[in-house]
Amino acid sequence: MPGPIRGGVVTDLDARGLLCPLPVLRLRRALLAIPEGGIVRLIATDRMAMVDVPHFCGQAGHAMIGMRDLGDGVTEFTVRRGPATGQAADPAPEES
Repeated sequence: MPGPIRGGVVTDLDARGLLCPLPVLRLRRALLAIPEGGIVRLIATDRMAMVDVPHFCGQAGHAMIGMRDLGDGVTEFTVRRGPATGQAADPAPEES
C-alpha cells in the first residue's frame, strides 16, 4: 500500500521470502509503473538483494536513496525512479 514520504507517495513492495532475481524483477516492474521521481520502498530477505538492488539502480538509472537493516534478516531499500531510457524503459519479463 502506498504511503507518504516528504510530501510525495511511496509504493511499498514486499519481497520477503523471494530469492534472486525476483526481488529486483519486482522492483523493476514497480518502478516502471510509476512516474519519474516516484519512490518505491522494497522490503527483502534475500541477502543477494544487498548487492543486486544497488547494482540494478546504477545500471538502470534509478537512485537508491536508502538502505536500512530492519533486523531478522530483513532489509529495506528506498529507490527513486530515474528517467525512462534504454533498458530501464523495457517492459519487465514475466515471472513464473
